Amino acid sequence: MKRLDRRALFASGAAAALLAASGLSADTLPRRGGRLRIAAADGEGVMAVARGAVFETLTEVGPGGLLRGELATGWHGSADARHWQIDLRPDAVFHDGRPFTARDASATLMSRTSPVRSRIDVVRTTRGALEVTLKAGDPDFPYRLADPDLSIAPADVDSSNMDAWAGTGLYRVVTARNGRQYLGRRVDAHWKDGEAGWIDTIEVLAITDPDVRLEALRDGHVDVIEDADGLVCADHVGQPRVISDRGRLDDGRIAERWWIAG
Repeated sequence: MKRLDRRALFASGAAAALLAASGLSADTLPRRGGRLRIAAADGEGVMAVARGAVFETLTEVGPGGLLRGELATGWHGSADARHWQIDLRPDAVFHDGRPFTARDASATLMSRTSPVRSRIDVVRTTRGALEVTLKAGDPDFPYRLADPDLSIAPADVDSSNMDAWAGTGLYRVVTARNGRQYLGRRVDAHWKDGEAGWIDTIEVLAITDPDVRLEALRDGHVDVIEDADGLVCADHVGQPRVISDRGRLDDGRIAERWWIAG
């Protein structure tokens, strides 16, 4: 993978796949605990994983590619896909203790860096919902809300520095250095309890040298690395000209080659 997929690290679908492969039941596994150590290839990888741990988006693409709500509990579009009502989760709380509101969601959608801002004509906030009017119909609008660049932050907080991040995600910031390191600890209670967030702490480091990353994995200093270019793998699959249990000298073409060489 070119970039660490933060959804793959936190979605419960991965745990379900492991259970199915091992033959164990959900009653046995998973259990809370442990520490996940990740070596990213650069600062961008650190920021991507940290953002996914700390923040949530309105929607997310779940296992199997199906769209599901995260901070949104539902959405309804008009026949022309221009008017959308987005119902918001009432029990989400930011890490600083403030409740998540429609104002926070609206501020994110209309922020300077929002990838959907240019598509939006008007956003109205109501108690527990957003009413969004687009400049043109867009049936894919709910999918666009899953963009990591639309991670929801408090409306009046500067989120430019990682150590000041306060999201609604499963992991709060313990230690952070922009583009270099992130250490997150699982929040005590979350609406995803029983579905995701099985790891107690997550640490992400930037290790730019691929050989050093591979060595760190091999020696047990980290559990996951990004872009393992040092691993040998086949770039194609071919079928041999002869499939046989005879010795290599039993192939008559060997004699032909010897004759040509002579």
